[in-house]
Amino acid sequence: MATYIIGDIHNSIKKLDKLLSLISPSIQDRVLLLGDLFDRGGAEPDPVGVYFKICGLNANVTWIRGNHDKLLAEYIYLFYGTDEKKRGNLRPYRYNSFDLMKDRLTPVDMLDLADLIMRLPLQVEIEISSVRYLLAHAMTFDPGGKEQDETAYLEGLGTIQEYWDHGVDGYISLVGHRDTQYQWKNPRGRYLDEESASIWLNSAENVYMMDCGCGLPGGRLACLCPDTGERFYA
Repeated sequence: MATYIIGDIHNSIKKLDKLLSLISPSIQDRVLLLGDLFDRGGAEPDPVGVYFKICGLNANVTWIRGNHDKLLAEYIYLFYGTDEKKRGNLRPYRYNSFDLMKDRLTPVDMLDLADLIMRLPLQVEIEISSVRYLLAHAMTFDPGGKEQDETAYLEGLGTIQEYWDHGVDGYISLVGHRDTQYQWKNPRGRYLDEESASIWLNSAENVYMMDCGCGLPGGRLACLCPDTGERFYA
């Protein structure tokens, strides 16, 4: 059994397809998604394709809620909870996902997706070869510590720079949300592959940043296999 951790996808079905062809997960493997499956996506965004692809994976899939996933779910509830005659007065959804999905999915399907998103975990703990890992969209927290508001997991706290430097004692953390280009010239860590366009690891080697700009021009979709240390990009 192998474990694959995938960063922010952001509607990029072609990059997701390419990445999955590289790792070829089997029914025995674990695939963990760090959130933000939706919104953006470059010239050919396909949120429905991403959603169906993830649902159809022949592997043990865990999807962690991202802030863009939550935004989409909240808008779905708002839109379908508003009388049809008044929907024209609603502010448009700020990204492309809602309109692209509404054209292909029924209202029931849309609401089922929103329900699914709001049931997703904010943080996941796994163990591989006696090493403990924490996964969240933006920031992880000690499971035995103070309970955090969901925004802390989805967007991080004001102390996030200190977190990137030191992580959570006793764990290796993997997060997305913030493009790794943000760490350019940060002396307290390094890019594991290409500068500014690959996974970033702090100097303490206990925080991996996995969002490599997928869904933005020049961005890539990243995946890490903690079992072997292998890294994959699309």
